[in-house]
Amino acid sequence: MPFDYKPFPFVPPPGLNATEPQHQVIIVGAGPVGLATGLLLAQAGIKAVILEANNVVAMGSRALCWSKRSLEIFARLGIAEKVLAKGVFWETARTRRGTDELFTTDLNPDPGQRMPAFVNLQQYHVETLLIDRIRAEPAIDLRFSNRVEAVEQDDAGVHVYVTTPDGDYGLRADYLIACDSARSAIRTKLGLDMVGTAFEDQFLVADVETDHDLPSGRMFWFDAPFNPGRTSLLHRQPDGLWRVELQIPPDANPEEEALPEQILPKLSLIFPKSELRLDWVSLYRFQCRRLPQFRQGRVFFAGDSAHVMPPFGARAGNGGLQDAVNLSWRLASTIQGQGSAQLLDGYDRERGQATDENLRQAQATARFMAPGSAVERAFRDGLLAMSRNTGFARDWVNTGRLATPGIYPSAGPDDSALPAHTRPGAVAEDAPHGHGWLLDALGGELRLIAINSPVPDVPLPCIEADPNPTVRKHYLGDAARALYLIRPDQVIAARWVDPTPEAITDAVTELWEGRI
Repeated sequence: MPFDYKPFPFVPPPGLNATEPQHQVIIVGAGPVGLATGLLLAQAGIKAVILEANNVVAMGSRALCWSKRSLEIFARLGIAEKVLAKGVFWETARTRRGTDELFTTDLNPDPGQRMPAFVNLQQYHVETLLIDRIRAEPAIDLRFSNRVEAVEQDDAGVHVYVTTPDGDYGLRADYLIACDSARSAIRTKLGLDMVGTAFEDQFLVADVETDHDLPSGRMFWFDAPFNPGRTSLLHRQPDGLWRVELQIPPDANPEEEALPEQILPKLSLIFPKSELRLDWVSLYRFQCRRLPQFRQGRVFFAGDSAHVMPPFGARAGNGGLQDAVNLSWRLASTIQGQGSAQLLDGYDRERGQATDENLRQAQATARFMAPGSAVERAFRDGLLAMSRNTGFARDWVNTGRLATPGIYPSAGPDDSALPAHTRPGAVAEDAPHGHGWLLDALGGELRLIAINSPVPDVPLPCIEADPNPTVRKHYLGDAARALYLIRPDQVIAARWVDPTPEAITDAVTELWEGRI
């Protein structure tokens, strides 16, 4: 059954009749990143106004594949259970060439984790769940059919001019966060340009409804039988839908390629003897671009408004959620007087570094999927031929390196006796904790985790983690004990085997000052 895109009612904002007081934060854009940012700020005690030009959720599946880290963020936002209940789990990636399956990759996370590697759930479902949560949150004022027409900033705040069906008004806030898509109006109005690469290759994306049964894992083809000489990708979605992505010739006419009579014959080769219904069709070109800076004074950019990358590897939506969780605690801490201006600058530094890594991976995928020369194609085809039986060749086959959180560069105190993958700058690993989970116990506050270590005499909440096998693997390694300092975004700030209270206090001070 097609999704019911019910329009959200327009509610006349107070600014149409009187001057509104200065708000703490304005968020422009009610996609997953903007909605998540609003909820994360609200959890930290910050009020926000979210302005959305449209009055419906996103059309089509769009951001579809949600990673383990995104699911952990959804748990903080209170929607993880519903995402898991509705979504399609997948932990297998199949790589094919023509009619042959070359190899299968197991993406199953380590034992002791509660979240699967990936869950497929259409963006419109995720937005609906987030909007339902926001409606129960008095700290967030979500305004549909409110389009920002101009933006100005000064030393005291940001001023936006908004148009609505009932007239125009002005709105002022301490800070503004632009989450308004790859065609960001805020970016355009500030005269900002993205830098990077736009490839010639085109891709068609279609959501198709069918009762045909295929495995749920990610399926990627080189030289697919239904798309000869080009790449294709297939994902199962809820509600009997499948996401199909087809590479099309660079010089193809997009309007003609999007016609049902062009698409359905190809899809009938994937789903033979099935009745097919096209639910949504879109086209895009392979782009790898970003803003040079994600902070412009009191204006911050997050998600697609800050960086544009192709969907292969599931880096766009998942990266946007990591933008949201990184920025929200910095902004909340600064507004509340704990953090410094340098702490805010850390958003651009860390998420810029993560974006650069995502773009490098995406560009490598583009070159492998669409070789630019006969030599590159021969090299690729040779690797594909060897990958069926050769492990090292499989490591070189690039169908989109799937999104995982990187490790931010960090100057936080570090004891090298502890496991390398949970060093400062890494996201804290989840693990069983009492009758629940460690990340739930962390929440969104600055905390310590003690494992076989005495609770230090410092004014900071401390979680005493049970040294179960998962905790030992990720947090102790061969060490007998450890103490970790965890940031509000659940990133490790510092760790020690035998710290003094003074060392912990110094690390906390350096954190708020933005020096680690």
